[in-house]
Formats: sequence, C-alpha cells, structure tokens
Amino acid sequence: MRNALLMLSSTLLLSACASSPAPVARAPEAQPTPRVIADTGTARKAVANLASSSGSLVSGRVELAQATEGVRITGTIGGLTRNGAHGLQVHERGNCSAVDASSAGRYYDPLSGVRQDGAVGEFPDRIVADPRGVAQVDLLVRGAVLGGGADNDIAGRALLVLGATRGAISARVACGVITAQR
Repeated sequence: MRNALLMLSSTLLLSACASSPAPVARAPEAQPTPRVIADTGTARKAVANLASSSGSLVSGRVELAQATEGVRITGTIGGLTRNGAHGLQVHERGNCSAVDASSAGRYYDPLSGVRQDGAVGEFPDRIVADPRGVAQVDLLVRGAVLGGGADNDIAGRALLVLGATRGAISARVACGVITAQR
C-alpha cells in the first residue's frame, strides 16, 4: 500500500510538472483613435480678444476667417517688445484663466494634433512688432477649420502670443479664446 501511495504521488507530481499552465488572456492592444479631419467647419468667422498674461502689457483683437487652405488670422496686437519677433500659436484648450496662461495647455497643430511647448508649427507663427510695439497680423493656419468638432477645428481653443525678450522667448504674454461666430 505504501508503494502504491508513493507511486501515485510521484505520478501526480510528474504530471503536474509536465502540464503547461493555462494560457493567460491578454487584453487587446489599444489602437490609436483615427483623427477626423474636416475640409470645412460650421462657422465662417471667429474672434479672439487677447488679454495680457504673465505680467505683460500685450493685448489685441484678431479675427479668424475660414479660407481655402485653412483659417486666416488678421488683426492688431499692441504692447509687444518693440521691433521684436513674437510667436502667435493655437493651444489645445480654450482656457486663459491662469495668470501665466498655462491653463491653455500645449501648442496645438491642427494637422497632426497636440505637440509639446516650443514645437514649431506647420504655419508661419511669427509676428513682428514695429518700433511702437504694435504688430499687424496676417497669418494662415493651414489645415484648420472653424466649428464642427473635427480634430482640426480650432474654435474653442486658445490663441497665445509668446514673448520676444531674452529669457522670455516662450513666455505666454497674451491669451484669448477663439470664439466662433455664425
């Protein structure tokens, strides 16, 4: 009987070692959500009233209009560094509540999505102030639309002016929410 028990337990041990574990079910890998890019938006025009941030004196008003290749931004911005080149960029969130406009989030490229701060966009995003510190804006945001909710829709996002002085090249000196108009 003892030999039979020993033989049975040896058989059970060997069979346990020889069996392979049950396969572990894996969750399917998350696939990136495809971007929805629209050819046109639901609004023809928008406006952004730029208010100072980061303790600057920069302010202005720009109008945005749907164009064939994207959205054209025109207007006047004052209080800039005299004869300085400043950045003008769309940012991911339409929130200018933080004193330094950090609530607007990261730079937003309508063709490829959100990018890290400091990234250069696909459109010329520089404005140059005259000797009085005033810049006349006329820029095209390629691939953007106004309204409709597509991934390249910039209505409801923020428009930021970036500083031009040494040490403040990327300081957010003005911010305004892009508000669509019918």
